[in-house]
Amino acid sequence: MPKFAANLTMMFTEVAFPQRFAAAAAAGFSAVEFLSPYDYPPAQVATWLQENHLECVLFNLPTGDWAAGERGLAALPGREDECRAGVARAIEYALATGTTRLHMMAGLMPAGADAAAYRATFLANLRDAAHAVGRHGLTLLIEPINPRDIPGYFLNTQAQAHALREESGAANVKVQMDFYHAQIVEGDLATTFKKHIADIGHVQIASVPGRNEPDDGEINYPYLFRLLDELGYEGWIGCEYRPRGRTEDGLGWLAKAGLG
Repeated sequence: MPKFAANLTMMFTEVAFPQRFAAAAAAGFSAVEFLSPYDYPPAQVATWLQENHLECVLFNLPTGDWAAGERGLAALPGREDECRAGVARAIEYALATGTTRLHMMAGLMPAGADAAAYRATFLANLRDAAHAVGRHGLTLLIEPINPRDIPGYFLNTQAQAHALREESGAANVKVQMDFYHAQIVEGDLATTFKKHIADIGHVQIASVPGRNEPDDGEINYPYLFRLLDELGYEGWIGCEYRPRGRTEDGLGWLAKAGLG
């Protein structure tokens, strides 16, 4: 049976972030994920999880100045020290909240930039971060993101991510497969998942093209959920979608998928 985690950055936005933990628990979720916990002390985030009997399955390393358009630091030449400091900060939050997976965003590569330099920077930061989080038994995730949602993002395809994962030589580096991003960039979701299942550390879902509830659009989620079960995928599925309306009103798909 699939295990679904509510993404509190995109779901339950009818209430402030601290109240979303209780909303997710009331809706039947036993796990959550989110983009960034860094606006709150780690002990406070841990309390919200504990009070609502929730597991946190994933959050991101610090991503730079998000409001200014930055989308990660790991591939950016000259930002290595900031990236390293972000790893340390993320570890602090992971240990406080019991989170075992951390996503390292690559960042934007400007048009005409030296792609080899960005790749080398990303690989070096990936190895350093994997070593740092590995000392605490944590898994480091990297995720291809489609260039329509984030133009210029360094990492776009599953093949690119798995090549970097393999080259890193770190056993605790896994790839995050968001079916929404993968469908937009390359499609062939079932075959790609089968090929890489051993090295996929997390799955996320949303409809295409709208990035709404996974109950409409061009991706056949009932088929994919059955496939993940048949293949023995034991990881979490993050619900990283934008509800069409009130979050609770759009959760009917969960009952059909096995949660409700």
